[in-house]
Amino acid sequence: MTNHLSEIHNIRTEYIKAELHEENVKKDAIQQFSSWFDEALNAKVMEPNAMTLATVSAEGQPNARTILLKEIDEKGFVFFTNYTSQKGRDMAENNKVALLFFWPELERQVRILGSVEKISFKESEKYFHSRPVGSQLGALASHQSSKIENRDVIEQKLERLKKKYNNMEIPLPSFWGGYCVIPHQLEFWQGRANRLHDRVVYKKNTIDWDIYRVAP
Repeated sequence: MTNHLSEIHNIRTEYIKAELHEENVKKDAIQQFSSWFDEALNAKVMEPNAMTLATVSAEGQPNARTILLKEIDEKGFVFFTNYTSQKGRDMAENNKVALLFFWPELERQVRILGSVEKISFKESEKYFHSRPVGSQLGALASHQSSKIENRDVIEQKLERLKKKYNNMEIPLPSFWGGYCVIPHQLEFWQGRANRLHDRVVYKKNTIDWDIYRVAP
């Protein structure tokens, strides 16, 4: 263990792929994100929609996990999960959240600060029924973040649900649905040589976005 730890300080990557200048970015933060997201898709980044969601409980305990972005619109960033999960409970207690996208193939990351709210039942239901049947049944089978005795508990419940809903429409569970993160700040980070990275911030004002550079 000591030998591995002593090698950590030698891990070093030089970033040289691109530059980011505030005079060249789009005026709208969501449009700028969409542009970068398209570039991540074109670069064949593995799961470019993977993002870290950070929440804070009522007791002030931060928590973070990787989830998947499923929609982007002019309002914000949409994902789906179990309302009774740990993140669901955190967001019910404190609606301030953060998102982080990291695309190492492009030497880029995007940090997002905002507030979260549930989307409509109709929107959640539409997405739920677009998922593979196995994913629908999985959502129904798992009371996410709750303690279980072993994996067999979930596997057995899944088998029962398969039989119950064989050749039937699977209902949207009341405990599952979508959230939208409404951003008030985004930071676009482009890796640069000598750790002098480019960081361009969008901060929401009463009309549109203030755009400025911050030191690396």
